[in-house]
Amino acid sequence: MTIERKWFPLTGPVRAPLRRGPVAEAKVVVDPLDGPKLALAGRVVTMDDAFHVEADGVVYVEKGSVVAVRARAQAAPAGFETTGVVETGGTLFPGLIELHNHLSYNALPLWNVPKRYDHRGQWPNHPDYRKLISGPMTVIGQLKNADGTSPLLPALIRYVECKCLLGGVTTTQGVKLASNAGIQRFYRGLIRNVEQTGDKDLPDAQGRIPDIEAKDARWFLGRLQKEDSCLLLHLAEGVTDAAHADDGVARRHFAALQIAPDEWALDEHFTGIHSAGLLPEDFDVLASHRSSIVWSPFSNLLLYGGTARVEAAKAAGVTIGLGSDWSPSGSKNLLGELKVASLYNERVLNGLFKARDIVAMATRNAAQILKWSQAAGTLAPGKRADLIVIDGALGDPYDALVRARETDLLLVMINGVARYGTKELMGAFVAQDQSVKVDGETRRLFLKQETADPAVSPESLATAIDTLRDALKNIAKLAKKAETAKAKPEARRALDAPEPVTWSLALDEIADTGMELRPRLPFNGPRDFTGPAKVARSSMQEASQPLSTLLEPIELDALTVADDLDFLDQVESEANVPEAIRKGLRALY
Repeated sequence: MTIERKWFPLTGPVRAPLRRGPVAEAKVVVDPLDGPKLALAGRVVTMDDAFHVEADGVVYVEKGSVVAVRARAQAAPAGFETTGVVETGGTLFPGLIELHNHLSYNALPLWNVPKRYDHRGQWPNHPDYRKLISGPMTVIGQLKNADGTSPLLPALIRYVECKCLLGGVTTTQGVKLASNAGIQRFYRGLIRNVEQTGDKDLPDAQGRIPDIEAKDARWFLGRLQKEDSCLLLHLAEGVTDAAHADDGVARRHFAALQIAPDEWALDEHFTGIHSAGLLPEDFDVLASHRSSIVWSPFSNLLLYGGTARVEAAKAAGVTIGLGSDWSPSGSKNLLGELKVASLYNERVLNGLFKARDIVAMATRNAAQILKWSQAAGTLAPGKRADLIVIDGALGDPYDALVRARETDLLLVMINGVARYGTKELMGAFVAQDQSVKVDGETRRLFLKQETADPAVSPESLATAIDTLRDALKNIAKLAKKAETAKAKPEARRALDAPEPVTWSLALDEIADTGMELRPRLPFNGPRDFTGPAKVARSSMQEASQPLSTLLEPIELDALTVADDLDFLDQVESEANVPEAIRKGLRALY
């Protein structure tokens, strides 16, 4: 097997300096405001404060932004008098904003979770986790060609971003990269990245922070107070029995945020991802500090048999966003996570939330959490032209989106650029680029982007699929190749010519990058499962058995549920998921 491709060529050699921490790369505006006048007609769901729906409307777009949303009977805005109106034949929504996803892992299939766990510190220690998840990703993320470039990252990034597009996602968490020069940055791609936009109207969120800034609650509060957007922190990952709350490991990290009896390291910039171990009174604390949460019901149910007490969050007035987490234990895309959230609401919460409330979690609520409300989350004048179109314009529009299958998705537009959709709609907006089949139907992709990373720009989806499928099939051989590569000793390297900058995935808690998703918040307990200590334990564990002797062929996860013959069967076999959810999900597909 030959995989030889260049990765992120940069001008000039750079000697890797010694640094105590990572250095951020200069920001680039990923989505500049440009583009022609466009007009899209259909039923328009604005997701504004009044939840206004224009039954027969037109969305006017220019230079990446919405200029107007009007009834078809109204005159076009100035300058659009001669612009042709494209009939979508469907219902338009703001693009789906995902507030939590470990995107790099989304080439891996759903995990048959072997048992029920109580908290996040348990399941990474199961042998299957290294064999099926962390081990393969270590190989994919850190494998190098002879010249130090990566053979697999362009394919991986192309694949996981297209997977988002095919599920209606226009914004998600980014793919973090680390270089041998001590530089860290996020991949610049098609999907909006909440952590690095380069756009003053879309302030960068923080998904990872230095451990030293989180070593005590008062320092952490100071870190929060520096934010313009939000800090997305994994919080209370696990379940808490209300009758034995003091024994709940997952909840202790929330307790660690308390500085004094009436003082917490919380404010309007704090967003707790998962928050499944919180009790009702904890949501009252979050609400009093205007903090928010991100709900990932499927992943929580799959691992822990329970999920966040969103009914308590709603009662307290806490804003709720939505995230599918990752493919090994979550939904394939946010469109799927909407279904799980809706089913949980219907079967467990007895319809506490309206369908529009659940759609809001993936649109207007998410924008509010990011402090992006002035630029995203709704279809309104001045907002970014991020939108999706689903087939049909009858019935309750919010319920229609929740129940929409991937084959019902007709168009995905980001910053006024049509990126994915039917042949007819894509042909009305952009030149033909690439195609992909979803459940046997041919769809078009437009992946050209001037600001994209140079190594990924020429990578087609078809090539990415072949590359990843081959790599996962031969993952043990690639692990052996990585193990036998001889690194130059540091003393010898210092005498050689300066080495070029090379990039690897900054894999969450596999590689120590100095930045943590789950910083070490102090608490008195025997299982402190966050921060660098976790990295150290993982490294020791990995050294105990070479990956080349452990890994076996893995199937590349399908881009959609529609093209995954095993997904729904596997969901129904997952013992931790309540029967009403695992048996009811098939009907929504």
